[in-house]
Amino acid sequence: MIGLFDRLARPLLRALDPEDAHALSLHALKYAPLIRTVSNDQRLGVRAFGLNYPNPIGIAAGYDKGGDVPDALLRLGFGFVEVGTVTPRPQPGNPRPRLFRLDADEGVINRLGFNSPGADVVLARLAARSTSGGIVGINVGANRDTADRGADYVRLIEMFAPVASYFAVNVSSPNTPGLRDLQQARALDDLLARVIAARERASLKGGATPVLLKIAPDLTLSELDDVVAVARRRRVDGMIVGNTTISRPASLRDPKAKEAGGLSGKPVFRLATRMLAETFVRAETVFPLIGVGGIDSGAAAVAKLRAGASLVQLYSGLVFRGLGLISEIKAELLRALEASRVASLSDLVGVDAPAITGEQWPG
Repeated sequence: MIGLFDRLARPLLRALDPEDAHALSLHALKYAPLIRTVSNDQRLGVRAFGLNYPNPIGIAAGYDKGGDVPDALLRLGFGFVEVGTVTPRPQPGNPRPRLFRLDADEGVINRLGFNSPGADVVLARLAARSTSGGIVGINVGANRDTADRGADYVRLIEMFAPVASYFAVNVSSPNTPGLRDLQQARALDDLLARVIAARERASLKGGATPVLLKIAPDLTLSELDDVVAVARRRRVDGMIVGNTTISRPASLRDPKAKEAGGLSGKPVFRLATRMLAETFVRAETVFPLIGVGGIDSGAAAVAKLRAGASLVQLYSGLVFRGLGLISEIKAELLRALEASRVASLSDLVGVDAPAITGEQWPG
């Protein structure tokens, strides 16, 4: 039934303005009585950040910004869902149009700018489903006009600790002016110290919630050295590599590629995977990584694992491949296990990372 719904709905969604299509897809997931829980092969189970994932495929932040449909997404077959980015106060984001499909390149450009209903609204929604189970992470960010961005992150950690499976600290969106400056060593060290302290305070009322750092694929290797060093020193639980890129590969053909904003989808795969491998060799298995960027096939997901990811996330790939991409990835992961003659996906993690770091830089 899900496959039939997907085949019928996708042409309609592709004919709409991208942001209208996004809103309609959320509405459909919220109200359509078509979704049944998808079972998982036990061999796809992954343990990371102290959590047990039924499979390693997550939906990235940006799709369910307001926490409207995490349970519907889990029933579709995702192993985990990341809600957000959530900001403390509601904000509309940047003016429309701000979301663009690059059909010729199978990519997406967004300059949404942390449009969010605000923490109170999202918290109420997640609290209402708190007994439903499943891994639901919260991607947190600062309001555009806040005077103390660190205080925004601290406030969100304290608010959402009772309902979050993990936190993703987003300092890498290109669409909030100055946000990426928080990736600089001194600023990042201060921010993570405050975030981890907030997490520790919140843990006194319950268990400790894992904190992950989400970075941009546009960092220089020197900057990445600093970021990983700070993350290790502050003992974050993991990293997400990476966010959208402000670079524009020379291979892009779609006229909309000139739009400002962050690029995601197939064109960012090589850069994001290279940064993933570079992060893996620097992290030295101190903490696990989530690989994001350009996953549009089972082979691409396997490549992310081999480059260093314990888990993967996707979003733009669904725009061009549909919901069938989830089951395709699961099948390819199982084939990879059999072909490699290993029992666990963890045995594949990072096996290609050293070789990838020696390749020519993606252009």
